Amino acid sequence: MLDHIGLSVADYTNAKAFYDSVMPTIGASCVMALTAAETGGTYEGAGYGVGGKPLFWIGTGGQTKGSLHIAFAAESRAAVDAFYAAAIAAGGTDNGPPGIRAHYHPNYYAAFVLDFDGHNIEAVCHAPE
Repeated sequence: MLDHIGLSVADYTNAKAFYDSVMPTIGASCVMALTAAETGGTYEGAGYGVGGKPLFWIGTGGQTKGSLHIAFAAESRAAVDAFYAAAIAAGGTDNGPPGIRAHYHPNYYAAFVLDFDGHNIEAVCHAPE
């Protein structure tokens, strides 16, 4: 249904460093970066994804109004744990440590952090152990 999602951030440099640290834990990386010169204006952006396709974008333009919840799929519980550890080490704020969220379903293993703009960023694995 979705092709990609993007959000504006208050401090692009800090946000990019945060996501550069966190995304590899779930198998993603920055696959495209755009400079202001390339966009013909002031927009700079970084697209994260797998297999060369940017699915999640951050960019200049000021903090997105309100906060968003974005859940990234993780292939294993260990990847959820690594995502959470990397996010906290990169300056994210704990919003729910790794663990089962049985109220969703018995195998819903997730961790939640707030990024620098207050967005609730989740990594989730649906596989049993």
